[in-house]
Amino acid sequence: MSGDRPTMPPVRLPSDAELARDALSAPLLARAAKLARWAGEEGVPVGVGGELLAEQLREATGLLGLAGDEDGDAYAMDAWQHALDTGLVDFEEHEEEAEGPEAGEDEPRGTAVAGEELATLTSGSPADILDLWLAGFESVLADAAAPDLGEIADRIAEGEDLDLDSLDWDPEGEADFLDGVLGNLYLLTALEQSDADHPVPLPALAASMIVPDDMDEPTDDILEEVSDAMMRLDDQFRLLAPTGIIAYQPVDESLIEEVDGEGHIRESVDGVTSETPEEEDVSRYGMVSLTPLGLLAVRERMQEAGVEAPAVGDLADKGADALLAALPGHPETAARAEAELWLARRTPAEAAAELLAAGRGDDLDAPSRRLACQQTLSLVGAGAEPAVREVLDDRELGGLARVWLAEHGAADVPEPGEDMVFWLTIDTIAAQLAASGDTDELRGLVESLVGQHSGFFDAAWRVDHPATADVLEAMGRLHPEKKVAKEARKAAFKARSRG
Repeated sequence: MSGDRPTMPPVRLPSDAELARDALSAPLLARAAKLARWAGEEGVPVGVGGELLAEQLREATGLLGLAGDEDGDAYAMDAWQHALDTGLVDFEEHEEEAEGPEAGEDEPRGTAVAGEELATLTSGSPADILDLWLAGFESVLADAAAPDLGEIADRIAEGEDLDLDSLDWDPEGEADFLDGVLGNLYLLTALEQSDADHPVPLPALAASMIVPDDMDEPTDDILEEVSDAMMRLDDQFRLLAPTGIIAYQPVDESLIEEVDGEGHIRESVDGVTSETPEEEDVSRYGMVSLTPLGLLAVRERMQEAGVEAPAVGDLADKGADALLAALPGHPETAARAEAELWLARRTPAEAAAELLAAGRGDDLDAPSRRLACQQTLSLVGAGAEPAVREVLDDRELGGLARVWLAEHGAADVPEPGEDMVFWLTIDTIAAQLAASGDTDELRGLVESLVGQHSGFFDAAWRVDHPATADVLEAMGRLHPEKKVAKEARKAAFKARSRG
């Protein structure tokens, strides 16, 4: 793997079998499959492009249980097109019709029959089903980034002379924008800030693409851009939702008004563009979350674009060095799941020996590795005890070994010397600084440590640890009492001077 490749946090994906079940139950694919079975071997007459004729469309709409829905015909047409796009239905144009005079608008020009891919849905492997679903999703995604063909047809019918420039449509830019939005949803999901129970407000998602990071208060022009982006996303998400990639609650129709033939948000989106808006109003502006299928699809696209997008479980067959290097960058629950999958392939004794060996070192990342080692070891049972006892006299590992033994109720745990206690303290704070910087949690730890030991800094600056000076400097920033903070800074200076 190239070190300069963009890297995303890992995501937790269900098994292929579970994802395949989700794909088969996604509304668009389920409807397409039902229509393919309806077409069967005998086939149905279709128009020149394989589209359903009026009589067949009415039958298809009824077959899907959509006859009473005002958008039923549109849903049936979408499902039929999806069947054609995915190979669930094959279209053969009638040769005699193709060579003859032009047929009427609703005259048969060919026959559509069940395609070879229909068998994939019943007898294919989960991977085969997911490949078929992904191909269909890509087709819908391309449609979502395309201009509204119905609107274009209306404008042409009114006599407008349209070309690509007059449509004000940038195909590459529109596709990149939609990819960026899905990428932001993926990141929020990977960071465990969004899921089915915690959808992302559409205004916040649109703002994440429009509002500059260094802008404290969005201007009116920026808010107008956010509003326009919301309208585009609302249309696109309504199209994407039936694929199963997202769970979407659309924008409340009462908030949309038509201005110069285009939809606009009636009320200002100011105040609901943040990631934590007022709950009572924000749901009316649209709510969205990626489904597990969505994670799969976006991850596939990212990997094709050269982005490193790992999944939990990727490290299960790797060495402990790879595991400990990766875990500090994982969200908490993903880190635990990754560690559990790694441990499941090893005996407690093997796992402990590997982890402890990988935890050694005096490089900048070593404190983070040792903290990850300690956290992973906490999941290992009593079988790890012999390997843990072997490092009791190791300066780098002896402290965490004693912590493990005490947590597991082991007998005859030797008391650590003061040098080991202070070394472990510096090592632990260094790891926490690397993980999350100056946090309230770390501030509390610093206050507690200093409060319990009146001569803390006089002893701490002497600790022979590569991060001693940096840790003491951070303690000076974090401690709320000026006198104590000054002592910490003096101790940091002494540590640097000693080196």
